[in-house]
Amino acid sequence: MQLIMKTEFDNLRLNQEHTYDSDTNGDKQVVKIYCGEKLIAKKLKQKKSIRFFGIKEYANYLTPEDSLG
Repeated sequence: MQLIMKTEFDNLRLNQEHTYDSDTNGDKQVVKIYCGEKLIAKKLKQKKSIRFFGIKEYANYLTPEDSLG
C-alpha cells in the first residue's frame, strides 16, 4: 500500500459501490474500504497521527469529483 491524500480517501469512502468497516483498539483506529471482497484503501489513526493508504491501482476506483455531489 502507498500513501494517498485525504481527498482521495474520502472519494473512495463516499462511493456507493464501496463498503467500509471501522475498528478501534485503544488509541488506534483503522477504517478499511472494500470494493467487493478486495481491500482498496485504509485509514490509520493513532494518537494525533492520521495516515491514508491505498493499493497501487487505487486510482482506478476513484469517481469523478462532479458525481459525488
